Amino acid sequence: MYYNLIPLMNKIAPTFTVATGGTITTVGDYKVHVFNASSNFVVSQLGSAPNDVVEYLVVAGGGGGGILRSGGGGAGGLLTATGLSISVQSYAVVIGSGGGGSTVRTSRGANGVNSSFNAIVSTGGGGGGSDNNGVNSAAIVVGASGGSGGGVSYPGLYTVGGLGIVGQGRNGGGTTGEAGGGGGAGAVGAQGGGSFGGAGGIGLQNSITGTSTYYAGGGGGGSFTGTAGVGGAGGGGNGTNNASAGLPGTVNTGGGGGGSGYNGGFAKGGNGGSGIVIIKYKFQ
Repeated sequence: MYYNLIPLMNKIAPTFTVATGGTITTVGDYKVHVFNASSNFVVSQLGSAPNDVVEYLVVAGGGGGGILRSGGGGAGGLLTATGLSISVQSYAVVIGSGGGGSTVRTSRGANGVNSSFNAIVSTGGGGGGSDNNGVNSAAIVVGASGGSGGGVSYPGLYTVGGLGIVGQGRNGGGTTGEAGGGGGAGAVGAQGGGSFGGAGGIGLQNSITGTSTYYAGGGGGGSFTGTAGVGGAGGGGNGTNNASAGLPGTVNTGGGGGGSGYNGGFAKGGNGGSGIVIIKYKFQ
């Protein structure tokens, strides 16, 4: 007897991915795993195609701000995509810490630390430049390169700060006077002027969690007694004026630390914000 098997084949139920790790929430038909600290994403069942892939957001730690009328730290590198193939296994998820703000004027802020998942590596943000005793030494006053670059400190008369990595972030801001802002994932750091620090570059919005959120904003540049630069949307710390410490980047955003001010006193640069990894997949 002949049977038409096509209708039966069309009724075979799809399977879906099952995994653990991080803080898990549900958004419609999707599971979202948020990692604020290093851990493992453990896949125990792989969904049938097309349910065998994930969307991801990987943000590295932001760079620390410099010291004394100093450059804002660059944001941590940001990488995101859909359709990443996975398999049944345990994946290490590494969350990069933010770089420390500078405490001595002969050293830039520290670079942030890389974040990673499944061979996807975002690069830590570049540290902001520091005032090198009034000496225009490019190795110190120009922000470091990174996912996004750190801003230039006073008295570094450079038009561009540390370099960002294409596809992850933007360059740090230069200066014609006070310090430049750190680069963000969405825009270069603003240039500092004669009486104001440059703003940190804006980050990028992402809706992987179901809520549109900015990540990876650059730190604001510091100033003497003028207006300091504000941090970029996405966790960038504000720069400061007078003898005030730069403000830190927000944790788990990859925001750069703000550059510190100077008015006869020393205050450290702001620490960069730690990174974050988010993974999303269809579960029903």
